[in-house]
Amino acid sequence: MNDKLMRSALFVPGNRPERFAKALASGADAVIVDFEDAVQESDKTLSRENLGAFLQATPTARVWVRINMPSHGQHEADLAFCSSQSGVCGVMLPKAESAEQVTRVVAIGRPVWPIIESALGLQALAAIAQVCGVDRLTYGGLDMSLDLGLIAGTAGAECMLDQVRFALLQHSRLAGLAPPLETVFARIDDPIGLEHFVLSAHTKGFAGMLCIHPRQVEVVHRALAPTLTQVDWARRVLASADQPGAFQLDGQMVDAPVIQRARNILESANNA
Repeated sequence: MNDKLMRSALFVPGNRPERFAKALASGADAVIVDFEDAVQESDKTLSRENLGAFLQATPTARVWVRINMPSHGQHEADLAFCSSQSGVCGVMLPKAESAEQVTRVVAIGRPVWPIIESALGLQALAAIAQVCGVDRLTYGGLDMSLDLGLIAGTAGAECMLDQVRFALLQHSRLAGLAPPLETVFARIDDPIGLEHFVLSAHTKGFAGMLCIHPRQVEVVHRALAPTLTQVDWARRVLASADQPGAFQLDGQMVDAPVIQRARNILESANNA
């Protein structure tokens, strides 16, 4: 399992190169240069050129790329680009609907985040999660709602999307993946709503969420920052972690997963 802290993954459009450096300076745990939904068809090739030039000029930069979906005409060119760029540290695959599609992306030698956005993707989720090279799972709430015929933003839609969230969490655990990421929160000027949204996802086992604006990053990180009580508990766990095997602390059994959780809490606190 990848235990890297991943509270925020910030999208930046591939056809807006002036925003690349700003996104990397936002403090987001990952920056995703988007070649898909945020980019009109006429700018698909330009987006690859933009990112290629930026990575050449900024050799220390590391970004993820959301490529175009497997049926799109630019999909293969996106894969070839990502394979050739050392600054591309991972690939997001939208509209993932089969293990075969994901395996094709994994073959370029980058970790993959499949995005589940349809009933077909849900049906294939168990197989997708088991593909070697998949790092973690996420989903597209708006596309999933459209595919399932939900009325986005309603209580009924959220009830149905909770079934999607459970499936992502379940199959992440079964496949030994890092915890999944929550979908985007579309209301950029609603920090209170965003805070409630990410905290709800966190209580459901999600590591963090996808962000669509740099302003969202600070809100997400602040909401996910551990409390003083949690930090104190984590420090006491790690202070006793040199004991052989499992041990008890405050009446709770502490073993390797609990120790890792304590490490994650302190890492999150240090990055808050």
